Amino acid sequence: MIKKIKESFKTETKSLLNAIKTLEFKVAFILLTIPVIQTISYYHSSRRFFRFNLYPYFVNSENVYFIEYIYWLSSEFIVLFIIPILLIKLVLKEPLKNYGIKIGNYKAGLFVTFASILVMIPVLWIVSSFPSFQNSYPQCDEVRDNWTFFLIYEFCFLLYMTGWEFLWRGYTLFGLKEKFGYYAVLIQTIPFTILHNGKPELETFSAILAGIILGILALRTGSFIYGVIIHTAVMFMIDLISTLRYKTQVFGWDINSFFDLLKKSL
Repeated sequence: MIKKIKESFKTETKSLLNAIKTLEFKVAFILLTIPVIQTISYYHSSRRFFRFNLYPYFVNSENVYFIEYIYWLSSEFIVLFIIPILLIKLVLKEPLKNYGIKIGNYKAGLFVTFASILVMIPVLWIVSSFPSFQNSYPQCDEVRDNWTFFLIYEFCFLLYMTGWEFLWRGYTLFGLKEKFGYYAVLIQTIPFTILHNGKPELETFSAILAGIILGILALRTGSFIYGVIIHTAVMFMIDLISTLRYKTQVFGWDINSFFDLLKKSL
């Protein structure tokens, strides 16, 4: 009986090792490092990490909540952008341009970028009137009452979005493109959407379409940069509109509400 178990174990182990040998190193490496990077992000560059480990050092600061957000956004840039770059250069030993770090097809990129922003302006104006969005943006409440904090916060969000977009529309998308072709667009859309869970429901469903569009845009232009511009611009606009609504207490979405908000903001 024991002999049979040993033989069975040996056979299964050999079969598994043979199967592993058939895997392409680059594809397997990328698929394995993505959850590792995301786990590092969750445990070490999150607001949760700050509250449990760094909060005591800033507890006497009246802006500790703001500092918590700045830590989260800036440290995510390191985890989501710098770490993948190091993996590409030191392990995969490939040029960064192969992963979308280049201007690429700037004509198509700029056209889609500006068109997307123009389309999103009225959409964001309308959805910003929904209570779920009013209660969610800006994520850091402190920036609503301090324009200096607001600008610092938005700059850090640019850093965050650079890392966020590069992980999905750079490292993941371009890393898997050679093996899976346009299926790579759908592959990177899955974790991208899942990580929107907990945000307003409309935003999470929209992330499915956004993930596909931004993925296609990256492949067509050969660059992840345009996704950064679009994503950052959308976040900036929703934060700005929501902040102005908070300050003016104008929450309607019709044209009269728009002019009323402008009048009270100036």
